[in-house]
Amino acid sequence: MVSGGMTCIKYLTFLFNLIFAITGIVFIAVGTVILVVYKGYNNFMDSWFFAAPVFMIVIGAVVFIVSFFGCCGAVKENHCMIITFSVLLLLIFVLELVAGISGYLMQSEVRQMVENRMTSTMKEYQTEASTRKSWDIVHHDLQCCGKNGPLDWAEVGFSDNTLPNSCCREVPKGSKCDINSIYIYEGGCMHSLQNAIEHNALILGGVGIGIAIIQLVGVIFACCLARSIRREYETVETAAH
Repeated sequence: MVSGGMTCIKYLTFLFNLIFAITGIVFIAVGTVILVVYKGYNNFMDSWFFAAPVFMIVIGAVVFIVSFFGCCGAVKENHCMIITFSVLLLLIFVLELVAGISGYLMQSEVRQMVENRMTSTMKEYQTEASTRKSWDIVHHDLQCCGKNGPLDWAEVGFSDNTLPNSCCREVPKGSKCDINSIYIYEGGCMHSLQNAIEHNALILGGVGIGIAIIQLVGVIFACCLARSIRREYETVETAAH
């Protein structure tokens, strides 16, 4: 049995693993929510953007499984399980640190990505159903119109001052949304979407780095516990001889 101050470390290690298991579930939930929320905006984003939430889901699942090993190792005082847990947790620490840093670096790519995508997809609004749906969603959700403003739509084929109906909060029955409507969304969507993505990337980056640092503390506790258990075994074996 582990004795003295190591008993405290044993239970702290167990507590940390419970926290890690919860963070694993949180990672899975957050990654899933991002995929669902931004699914409607997929025409405005490159494929690499969606790799981040998928990566979060994978890390979350691995963290949850590894935490189970850590809990079992701490409770049973199994040296092998705790060492395995420490190594795996250290690997996860590196992955989460990379994910966190990537979240911050992602911000520099967002503006160019959103601008390029919005410029190209505006021309497809009247011909591509999926593109039209994405624009209608972003108009409604962000309460905006066009890339830089409502006048953008005149440049891509909309005539007689008409606009997509989603550019207006309300469209009276029998009429269409137009540039003179009192219900029009006057702001452009590019900056709104860019700010929303950058804000979420900043949060994800901070959460990833924060959890990674906490897990590093967990690795230290686990190593201390494994060392204590090994000493106890060596002491018992020495006494037996």
